[in-house]
Amino acid sequence: MSDLPGSALVTGAGSGIPKAVAIGFAKRGSRGVVVADIDLEAAKKTAAEAKAAATNPDFRAEGIQIDVSSEDSVKNAINTVVKLFGRFDYCVNGARVAGELKDFVDTSLDGFRQAVDVNITGTYLVVKYATAAMASQELIPVDPALPGRGGTRGSIVTMASSASITAFPKAAAYVAGKHAEVGLTRSAALDNIKHSIRVNTVCAGNTDIWMLKQIFPEHAHDDQHFLSQIPAGRLGLPEEIADVFLFLSSPSASFVNGSSINVDGGRL
Repeated sequence: MSDLPGSALVTGAGSGIPKAVAIGFAKRGSRGVVVADIDLEAAKKTAAEAKAAATNPDFRAEGIQIDVSSEDSVKNAINTVVKLFGRFDYCVNGARVAGELKDFVDTSLDGFRQAVDVNITGTYLVVKYATAAMASQELIPVDPALPGRGGTRGSIVTMASSASITAFPKAAAYVAGKHAEVGLTRSAALDNIKHSIRVNTVCAGNTDIWMLKQIFPEHAHDDQHFLSQIPAGRLGLPEEIADVFLFLSSPSASFVNGSSINVDGGRL
């Protein structure tokens, strides 16, 4: 029996952790997923991979383009989920940009605003319009066998970062955005309790080190320098970080709300 039988929207799912989340929904028996990314071809490719991995014979996947900094684009993505499936159960916002990786004084206002538009405004818009769609739909039991767990209208999970907990040099816009994302998510969780919608965030550790190499070019050819800072001694796999998103989306996390869960191999 599937523990995630509903329908999902995953943004930023053309690659990386959000892609693994979209495919994870398919593997866990979901009825369908809308795969959204700024890169339409990447979104369509992930949708095809999700279809191939699906365990629900009636599974549907749709790849669409999204610009999370655009209100109209976000509304269109939400409407696509509702139109395709009639109900919107899980939302994972994984769209993000690193922004300019420069010393603070050398960053441009345009570069800072771009990072804010995607990482903060984008999160705000996705959570806002996902909430609006979910709040209007029927309350369903979390677990009919345990009525004390109450009901749900949906679950929203955002993708923060280790940069939500600590800071890195040459990444002011990214760090600011990721700190803000945690606060925004917690506020949304409190406002959504009355709607029986949970909102949580995952502070994802490194699954690659390209960003660190740009921040610390003197170590660009020394992967072990970065790996040695992770107690696990390795990078995370997108799939194992995706598992935390899927857990937070599922009924198993029915009493988890407003939380930020750190998944980084013990680094922080």
